[in-house]
Amino acid sequence: MRFLLLVLSLFLLQSCYNVERNCTDYKSGTFEFEALVGTELLTTTFVRNDSIEIDYFKGKADTSSVRWINDCEYIVQKLNPKNQAEKKAIHMKILSTAENEYTFEYNTVGSSTKQKGTAKKVSQNKPLTD
Repeated sequence: MRFLLLVLSLFLLQSCYNVERNCTDYKSGTFEFEALVGTELLTTTFVRNDSIEIDYFKGKADTSSVRWINDCEYIVQKLNPKNQAEKKAIHMKILSTAENEYTFEYNTVGSSTKQKGTAKKVSQNKPLTD
């Protein structure tokens, strides 16, 4: 009986917990994303408005179109791909938001392999120039 009560209590507590997702706060602005590649921590800065995203990585800029599926999901597609891999669209999904960052998962459209990351908002907006 105690076990059943404990399981029921845990279930009720878990169902009360909602992950914060204020996705509209992250549709535009300047963001940073850090990724560990081998032993090196690399930073990408990107500026996004409703329909365009410009990524700055290792001194180079790259522009992509952004198509929002809903408030928390969007598709990113490079405007000037340099190879076959860059032609593939990326599906992004915001999983949770915090004060100035969001956690997301992403995958190539058509692929089931998903990866996760966290982006930090560093400013509200910046002119989009390439």
